[in-house]
Amino acid sequence: LAFYRPATERAFGWTGADFAQLVKTFGPSQLSSKYSPPEFTGAIKATVFGWPDEKHISTSYVERSNLTIRMNIRRFTRLTNAFSKKLENHVHAVSLFMLHYNFCRPHMTLTKNKKGIHTTPAMAAGISDHVWKIEEIISLLSN
Repeated sequence: LAFYRPATERAFGWTGADFAQLVKTFGPSQLSSKYSPPEFTGAIKATVFGWPDEKHISTSYVERSNLTIRMNIRRFTRLTNAFSKKLENHVHAVSLFMLHYNFCRPHMTLTKNKKGIHTTPAMAAGISDHVWKIEEIISLLSN
């Protein structure tokens, strides 16, 4: 999308990030169903700025993140009426999800790496030393 480059420049500056894009190409769309994606025909790795390592140019992480968000926050699900009427409410809903996902919810892939110790992304990053309880999130909201 056209707004990725200026957003990345504003966030990281020219010297703060290596930025590349994986540009995917698709065949003609299927007329049989409006929900069926067209056939994937190829991809081109393009450096936008910096010196990204070509072996790490991928959409896998962001696509997995988008799927996780869509599956857990109804506001992001297609064809639903579970939307936010105010941007402020939408921001709060996303913030609460991210806080819970990273601090309260142990992830199996991280737990396997820690030999059975329930581990959250915040613990793996060294930001937290324990799995948070919902009450801890509520206590943050009441301050």
